[in-house]
Amino acid sequence: MQIKTFQIAQNKNISLDIQAASLDGMTAQLPQGFYTTFSTLAQGTRVLGLKSHLERLYGPSNELGLHPPVNEAELRRQIAILVKENLPHESRVRLILTKDKGELYIGIQSFEPLPETVYTKGVKVISTETARQDPRIKDTGFISSSAEQRKLLSKDVFEILLTKDGKILEGMTSNFYAIKGKTVVTAQRGILLGVTRKAVLRIARGQGMSIEYRSPKLNERFDEGFLTSSSRGVVPIISIDGKPIGQGSVGKWSKILSKAYQAYVMERSELIAR
Repeated sequence: MQIKTFQIAQNKNISLDIQAASLDGMTAQLPQGFYTTFSTLAQGTRVLGLKSHLERLYGPSNELGLHPPVNEAELRRQIAILVKENLPHESRVRLILTKDKGELYIGIQSFEPLPETVYTKGVKVISTETARQDPRIKDTGFISSSAEQRKLLSKDVFEILLTKDGKILEGMTSNFYAIKGKTVVTAQRGILLGVTRKAVLRIARGQGMSIEYRSPKLNERFDEGFLTSSSRGVVPIISIDGKPIGQGSVGKWSKILSKAYQAYVMERSELIAR
């Protein structure tokens, strides 16, 4: 899937000749910076948590004294124009704000939803002993530094879990959760606090579940496990490093949360351009 890449400037966007088959491939060809990734909904008009996604760029830029070329309102306007050009497909979008000059780039690809079997049958994941250098910021440097590990992803390996001292922090491109009884166990420190994560934890409480903030142990027994990300929603996990979670199948709570999240997305997503 060819990526369309643009540099954002005041009142215009500039098409760039970057040859890349993935958003990560595009990112590797741009200066290092902060980034966020999301997918559009409702014929390219809405995004869940777009304000939070944009804060991932404008927050660090303010702290470092960078001056993005456009404000949030103008960026929203240009995103709306570019994703409209991608119709009838929904879009997967990556925004990058560079650390050196505060330049702003956007990459767009057609969004292909995951096969339904991912949600009905669950996925297998593996773990690696590594963590983000600065977990509160989505830094493109992490994409480059983890490139070799990402090669482990395959048809049989959906995601790689980042661990420290035998405890699970998060997924390489997702947040991780274990379920024990009616309790969701998930790390609170040393992780990137995903936009979808906040929504799913709110949904879990609404379903009568409790939340325990700690890093689950790799050798701990769980009833269920799942991942979340903006583009994939709630993805049930059936095994870690070849060892089954619970019964080795998609559990009751994972199904409930996945269905509730889908309804939440349709209800709470916000217009791109206000």
